[in-house]
Amino acid sequence: MEMESEIERGHSKTDLINESKGGLGCCGWFIVVISAFFNILIFPISIFMSIKIVKEYERAVIFRLGRITARKAKGPGIFFVIPCTDSFIKVDLRTISFDIPPQEILTKDSVTISVDGVVYFRVSDPIASVANITDADYSTRLLAQTTLRNVLGTKNLSEVLSDRESISLSMQTTLDEATDSWGIKVERVEIKDVKLPQQLQRAMAAEAEASREARARVIAAEGEMNASRALKEASLVIAESPSALQLRYLQTLSTIAAERNSTIIFPLPIDMMSHFMSKK
Repeated sequence: MEMESEIERGHSKTDLINESKGGLGCCGWFIVVISAFFNILIFPISIFMSIKIVKEYERAVIFRLGRITARKAKGPGIFFVIPCTDSFIKVDLRTISFDIPPQEILTKDSVTISVDGVVYFRVSDPIASVANITDADYSTRLLAQTTLRNVLGTKNLSEVLSDRESISLSMQTTLDEATDSWGIKVERVEIKDVKLPQQLQRAMAAEAEASREARARVIAAEGEMNASRALKEASLVIAESPSALQLRYLQTLSTIAAERNSTIIFPLPIDMMSHFMSKK
């Protein structure tokens, strides 16, 4: 099925070109011969009118008495035309980029947003871009705007904000299929910016702040629980080893002395305290 659709697109692209490939007719060939004869007569002057040059990134589509002369565009370099009967149109093959103006779009979940983007495209078939469409560049720009609205209209706000890559690929595929008969190749589509209403921005900011506060409280509670468990384990260790409490007293004394306090507390030795504790 895909092969058949590609063949149908190829036929539709070349229908208008094949029609223009018909013969010039007796009258047409007579005019061409007469024009060529006069060019030979005024050869030193006509040579400057016959030689044309196109650059490396350009191609020339030649019309002879209104009909396209060849299935392939001329260029790059030098080519010849017959004055009075031949005319040509230059086509730029370089990649062109343009910005999609901000579009007011209603998403699937009924949220109005403003979205803009950028499209990169180039001419892949110079003859089709001239014969099948009046202005390929302008038509591609209009189609990109409508495609952006159509694609984003089927998405929720969360999908628009988080899944821009798939949206860009979907737009590129849609644009490429639509412009294939115009001789245009869409290379890349990117979503630049998504602007939300002020009320929605404030609501989302409040929701995010509440979520952060909730997480902070949970983390603080977990920290308190872990600290209480550590204190319990430390108390059990000190209870098993009385000398550990004396070492803790000495460590506290060292800490107080380092802070240059005017008052220093000397803890009593454990041996003296144990006598009174045992009496109790």
